[in-house]
Amino acid sequence: REMEDPIYEYNKIVIQQTSDVAVAYKLNLAFYESIGYKGWISLEKTLKLIPDHIFKIADAKRGDIGNTSKQYATTFFKIFNFDAITVSPYMGEDSVTPFLSYKEKWVVLLALTSNKGADDFQYHNEDGLKLYERVLSVSQKWGTVNNLMYVVGATRAEMLNSIRKLVPEHFLLVPGVGAQGGSLEEVAKYGLNSKCGLLVNSSRGIIFADSSENFDKVAGEKAMEIQVEMEKYLHQHNLI
Repeated sequence: REMEDPIYEYNKIVIQQTSDVAVAYKLNLAFYESIGYKGWISLEKTLKLIPDHIFKIADAKRGDIGNTSKQYATTFFKIFNFDAITVSPYMGEDSVTPFLSYKEKWVVLLALTSNKGADDFQYHNEDGLKLYERVLSVSQKWGTVNNLMYVVGATRAEMLNSIRKLVPEHFLLVPGVGAQGGSLEEVAKYGLNSKCGLLVNSSRGIIFADSSENFDKVAGEKAMEIQVEMEKYLHQHNLI
């Protein structure tokens, strides 16, 4: 049947089925922006569906000169009231600090991604330091463990061990578990710290797990499976 706002209606069903086990939702802005102003309306309505206690991440990958970043920060932190936003570090400190000026908001800085193109720049070695390692080392001066976390792709889980030596206390946002082939067990093994320190993301493995009329039930079941598995690893590390 035709719907006035099918994106919103779809999101509503997914949130209803998963909010009892979700600690966060990461909304990919490209899929809203790509349909113009209607997408922004769907985004705003979707955010109102998410319970207040659940962390809301704008997967927007912004990052520009200071004045522009300041406007982006206003958009996502003031207008839409997201709790966090993904930010590119390529333009350096003045492109990131406007986001860090908001109390109780988080910057999720891209560090080591899991896409094929990551090899083009992120592993470039200069003076014994890879580019992603330099990002981790230098950026710690910009924020704190209470407002700065890092993106580390799950398909690079073996790298988490060395990354933890550089950022032992920061939270890591780890996408790629599920449909992209990332192993939650490996992520937990290498990435957990004394306070957990992981925010593990599975998107397609949950919301696109089934294409039948029962997709909502299956999405809920897949989310529960991941929650139960993560709980097992937290018990193993005496974190709960």
